[in-house]
Amino acid sequence: MDRAKIVHENFRRRVAAGDLPPGAAPDGPLTTPEAVTIFRSACLCRALDRKSRAMQAAGQGFYTIGSSGHEGMAAVAAALRPTDMAFLHYRDAAFQIQRGEQVPGQSMAWDMLLSFACSAEDPISGGRHKVLGSKALNIPPQTSTIASHLPKAVGAAYSLGPARKRKPEHATMPDDAIVMCSFGDASANHSTAQGAFNTAQWTSYQSVPLPLLFVCEDNGIGISTKTPQGWIGASFAHRPGMKYFICDGLDLYDTYKVAQQAADYVRTRRKPAFLHIRTVRLYGHAGADVPTTYLAKSEVEADEANDPLLHSVRLLDQAGALTPAAALDIYDQVNARVERVADQVVTRPRLETAAQVMASIIPPKRDCAPTNGPSADARAQTFGGDLKAMQDPQIMSRLINWTLTDLMLEHGEIALMGEDVGRKGGVYGVTQKLAARFGPDRVIDTLLDEQSILGLGIGMAQNGFLPMPEIQFLAYLHNAEDQLRGEAATLPFFSNGQFTNPMVLRIAGLGYQKGFGGHFHNDNSVAVLRDIPGLILACPSNGADAARMLRECVRLAREEQRLVVFLEPIALYPMRDLHEAGDGGWMQSYPDPSERIGMGEVGQTGDGTDVAIVTFGNGTYLSTQAQWRLAADGVNTRVIDIRWLSPLPEQAILEAVAGCKSVLVVDETRRTGGVAEGVMTLLGERSSIPRARLVAEDSFIATGPAYAATMPSADSIVMAAKDLLEHLT
Repeated sequence: MDRAKIVHENFRRRVAAGDLPPGAAPDGPLTTPEAVTIFRSACLCRALDRKSRAMQAAGQGFYTIGSSGHEGMAAVAAALRPTDMAFLHYRDAAFQIQRGEQVPGQSMAWDMLLSFACSAEDPISGGRHKVLGSKALNIPPQTSTIASHLPKAVGAAYSLGPARKRKPEHATMPDDAIVMCSFGDASANHSTAQGAFNTAQWTSYQSVPLPLLFVCEDNGIGISTKTPQGWIGASFAHRPGMKYFICDGLDLYDTYKVAQQAADYVRTRRKPAFLHIRTVRLYGHAGADVPTTYLAKSEVEADEANDPLLHSVRLLDQAGALTPAAALDIYDQVNARVERVADQVVTRPRLETAAQVMASIIPPKRDCAPTNGPSADARAQTFGGDLKAMQDPQIMSRLINWTLTDLMLEHGEIALMGEDVGRKGGVYGVTQKLAARFGPDRVIDTLLDEQSILGLGIGMAQNGFLPMPEIQFLAYLHNAEDQLRGEAATLPFFSNGQFTNPMVLRIAGLGYQKGFGGHFHNDNSVAVLRDIPGLILACPSNGADAARMLRECVRLAREEQRLVVFLEPIALYPMRDLHEAGDGGWMQSYPDPSERIGMGEVGQTGDGTDVAIVTFGNGTYLSTQAQWRLAADGVNTRVIDIRWLSPLPEQAILEAVAGCKSVLVVDETRRTGGVAEGVMTLLGERSSIPRARLVAEDSFIATGPAYAATMPSADSIVMAAKDLLEHLT
């Protein structure tokens, strides 16, 4: 049976008959006008839920997940300020509606129905998804999140402390703001959520400011799996570093009172709090879900009897704010208005083409204040004796360190974060001295949790910082890759470019490390990064390129709001020699801070026409060794370093191989899902030059003498190039 229709008819019948559920008397600071406004927001939330289901049934609406039963979140919104950034649970339409009452010029019924209809005029997603979110209301959109938004909420809250000391150019929150994030009781069990709670507590325990309000909406069930009774309270009531509050979400007076207390605590103490709010879930989980298929009908009816709108009518009557008849009149008026607006909304245009859908994958460019770079005095004071060393050839890790120093001198909004990046200076010394040079608020030693590291970066970016998180080893990214895929990359897409989280993620990775680690420290797979829409993946092969490319990556993030991953080949960090011990052939001097390598620019060594070796990273180093040996055998080659692994610099590659008899693609990543697949496809579709590929095996990497056995070598490159030429004759 249609539970939405049953709840609607029960409400009208019971209010008309004065058959209202029992409960505590209204108590707290909520004024009569505020209480009536909250009730109106709750009625609109309910009406929109009913209409969205009807639109879906009629083929005029699409995916739905309702907020009915969670209308108490309107009272939470009323207790907060519209300048408090809110990361919302997908059942929080009432929160967004009520916040719309706090900001002039909002038309929540119209805006949210446009979203339900997937209209291209939807003000948040532009018709790409039914989401809650609003730029005007400071609500970044979420899409059916299972707690994946909690780590970035921690990061956004953390950003408020550094922003007080050094306000970023594009800061979005005032100094006295707090951050709120909400989620369901079932989501609280997710490892992502647990990591966020732990990170918040870990931070608070050290007296680091973290003004964050967690709101757990406890309706006792996750899809069809019940939450053990009392579990949320038992789990969260006594956690160190995070104060616990509890309220009855069926009682708008109690919810407002306790939410206000929690918000005041967070705002004044700058510490995290956990607000546990009792709710009920009406209509089932989502869409056509029928709760009576997994719950007894008596349980479903018990929740329906506790309809929060019925409780609100009783409370408003007892407070002398609104008679039941007047409340019913408001309810009917709101439903009628939603019907009228929906009739117009379904006529509005929708997205039709791939280009329209993809238009917001790449965020818009933004105006940034010009920078002239640090003064000579600032550089001299910061670098000290390193300035003289810049005249001499150096290894890659040192050149990256100096590049980071110059970038942080030039851009005060840059913040580094990660495991061991501060006092230790990173596992390989890449971030040495940076904490001493710039302080712990800009070079942040984090706890050992990759989801929290990326969440910190994403959240800080939403308050105007330019984060540069570090993942210590490439394989560790897999612990947290959804923070890139499901959160960072999708934000501009689902907000029509209104919200962005520009950042440069540094990852030490790839293979060829001798005798260290095994697969977690030698990981040669980048497939998980290359298939994320909008993500830029850069990989240098030498120190000078690393410096110039890293500067471009920061420019892309700062000015074009891009999500960038800078993959640093670990084995090349200390590389000095090219052909023989002591030749120093792989060291370079530090490029002038003004020099950059633009996105899509490839590198080329040699101009031979027999074989063009297309490669990157360690492959460039090995191919350069092979080039010298091939020349001795009369084979003239050119080595093309593609540098930018995603998106591939297709036109530059085609131009670089033009005029060659053959192309050999050397790829240190795996045969399946490796970079070579994309390059070979490009050459097959747009070039007639004979080609072959030399790739790593579909294998993990071993420790010990066989550390490079599964990957290309200089010897195998020489053999592959000769074999390719032999097949041409």
